[in-house]
Amino acid sequence: MKINIYYGGRGLVDDPTIYVMNRMEAVLKELNVDVERINLYQMKNTITTLPQTLNDVDGIILATTVEWYGIGGYMQQFLDACWLYGDKEKISRIYMCPVVMSTTYGEREGKLNLSNAWEILGGLPCSGICGYIADTVSLEMSEDYLKLIEKKAENLYRTISQKLPSFPASNQVVKQKVSQTKDIDLTPQETEQLSQYVSDDSYVRKQKEDIQELASLFREKLEKTDVEDTSAFVEEFKTHFKPQSGFRANYGFRIEGKKKKLIIEIQNAQLKCYYGEPEQTDIDIQTRTDVMEEIVNGRMTFQRAFMAGDMKMKGDFKILRMLDQVFNFS
Repeated sequence: MKINIYYGGRGLVDDPTIYVMNRMEAVLKELNVDVERINLYQMKNTITTLPQTLNDVDGIILATTVEWYGIGGYMQQFLDACWLYGDKEKISRIYMCPVVMSTTYGEREGKLNLSNAWEILGGLPCSGICGYIADTVSLEMSEDYLKLIEKKAENLYRTISQKLPSFPASNQVVKQKVSQTKDIDLTPQETEQLSQYVSDDSYVRKQKEDIQELASLFREKLEKTDVEDTSAFVEEFKTHFKPQSGFRANYGFRIEGKKKKLIIEIQNAQLKCYYGEPEQTDIDIQTRTDVMEEIVNGRMTFQRAFMAGDMKMKGDFKILRMLDQVFNFS
């Protein structure tokens, strides 16, 4: 069995849809399902070729995030491509599970839109997931939400493996009433050339030259101005370090505006503090620069920042609480 996941969000760190996808993917892999994830935002220039990836799948998950209104442009582009270039015969045998998380209003409408679109394409929609998530941490810390997500993944596996039928829907009549689209067997390269501009060699050549010129211009500016300060907060942590006997932990601070994490490695009385990207940390913390300044200046503790919602974390809460003991900024 093979299932593809098509993600239509923007790939933001705190996108709740990403967490739901990760949990569903983990459950399906435990059931020996071949799972492939396709991030539409990374393939925005080749979305017209993606209907070709539906040819050898048994089911798909269409996952997106409602950030202000609707399912988003990337997902709509993908569905448009399926209508124009997808093999309707193969789509008619593919089960689809919609996953729509919202940080604003409209998750139910988004889920309904995905189900209706897939039915119009002739596919088989399954029961999906939708929800309003204001804070991703609350989603990740809830065992009840985790059980709901895992149950949906198991139901999708069961539906596909048993090939459960579904009642015909009235919106499938659209295929008979609206102008018919011909199923064209094209390679991904040929599909890209369906665009009037892409098929114009002189236009493409001129666009590539302009892109290279702009890339060189911005690269020069970045080399001159975009030199990141890798010393911020390092000295403060070193000077206020209070070793705790037998305590070992690795912290990773993702500070807003910094490209790299602030890494703090504690091994008993030894402390390493630097900016980088380690393979693994015991606890990941996400916060803002002004919050870190309040902490190192003694006006706020790590625990108070977390309780106030100014700091997000992943990992053991006990390790987070130890920060206020091993670093005394008061």
